[in-house]
Amino acid sequence: MGRGEAVSVDEALGILHSSYVPPEPGREEVSLREALGRILAADIISGTHLPEFPRSSMDGYAVFSSDTFGASEQIPAYLKLAGEVFMGEADPGPISRGQVFAIPTGGMLPDGADAVVMLEHTQILPPPSPGATRHPLPLRGEGNILASSPSMGAGREEGDEVEITKPVAPGENVIQPGDDIRAGEAAFAKGHRLRPQDLGALAGIGVTRVPVFKMPRVAIINTGNEIVPADKSPRPGQVRDVNSYTLAALVRKAGATPVLKGIFRDEFRPIREAVEDAISECELVAITGGSSVGTRDLTEKVINDIEPGIIVRGVSVKPGKPVIIGIVSGKPVFGLPGHPVAVAVCFYLFLRPLLREISGEIDQLAALGIPDVRAVEARMARNYSSVPGREDHLGVMLKLEDGELWAYPSLGKSGLIFTLVKAHGMAVIPAEKPGVAKGEKVMVRLFD
Repeated sequence: MGRGEAVSVDEALGILHSSYVPPEPGREEVSLREALGRILAADIISGTHLPEFPRSSMDGYAVFSSDTFGASEQIPAYLKLAGEVFMGEADPGPISRGQVFAIPTGGMLPDGADAVVMLEHTQILPPPSPGATRHPLPLRGEGNILASSPSMGAGREEGDEVEITKPVAPGENVIQPGDDIRAGEAAFAKGHRLRPQDLGALAGIGVTRVPVFKMPRVAIINTGNEIVPADKSPRPGQVRDVNSYTLAALVRKAGATPVLKGIFRDEFRPIREAVEDAISECELVAITGGSSVGTRDLTEKVINDIEPGIIVRGVSVKPGKPVIIGIVSGKPVFGLPGHPVAVAVCFYLFLRPLLREISGEIDQLAALGIPDVRAVEARMARNYSSVPGREDHLGVMLKLEDGELWAYPSLGKSGLIFTLVKAHGMAVIPAEKPGVAKGEKVMVRLFD
């Protein structure tokens, strides 16, 4: 299964996809408050119309639309104020021809009314016949537009006339039942990653618990004699653990659960046991360090000792060329370089897309053929030389100058984590190019 020489990024992805087909993940049910970012394990069908009743989309007056036909500034229509709709209560209808009901935005349309005249196109007039009995409308605080509206101020009474200076068509300024979604209509499809607006929509149709796929678990095994925990003071020749923090955060950001296995010295038996344990517990294993050529290259030996499963040994990418990809006991195992920037690049290239598949997510934009929306085009601010046949990923800072985005390289070796901290994203130099000249456009994949 192994490859003895570095392959291109696309070749590596092709080999991985042909060698590993993720099984459908397990399912569980979670509350809506816990569902953000989770992947739906089943289609969600609406059991109700939304809205469930006809509602006004404006402050104004509910009317028979035909009573307003022909109304204008010069020849207004005059209709009698018959009452008011209050938020949270059933309509006080039915309404009769020649009548209007004051109604706030979102109020339930009275039975018989088929449109709403906007408040701006009306004014209140006293009734024409003096001495008519008046019945003051009850003032009920906030939401009472008769009391709060400047043109319909306190003291107006049922029986007053409403002057209308603009006609409305049937259904105008009205949201009908099912305008948002209808009962029996598919609200969300299996494989959809839930966003904040999706949770609001589910709440609107009364769905408070949802079936989701279980989040994939990613084991992180950190190797290297020089690595010490981040809370320890390193001795000369030692460095604090950076990779497990970076990688765990990337895993969480991708919607998976990191399982930290700890820091292991460059010794075959402990690393082998850690990998075996990780494979039994997790859906994916990431080993950092030990993948570069040298006497302590244990990752490949460990993977092949458990089950000969190396499918890719090196990728033509900078940084990240020494990456190893294997399949062990039916699960993907990655040997990542020890340098933090190379770890991040390899994660974005290989682990993140694979985690989407393992999690059961269906990338809707990709399914529509829409390119990655987390990328922008920018002009390089300096010349950059590359090696033909190798895909380069270069951390860049973005600046807007004269209406155009410019990419300034955040230069440094792949072992320097702050080159990533300073960058807004990674400029991608395609393998077929020998580099880019100052002013030439490049695609920049933005960090999430």
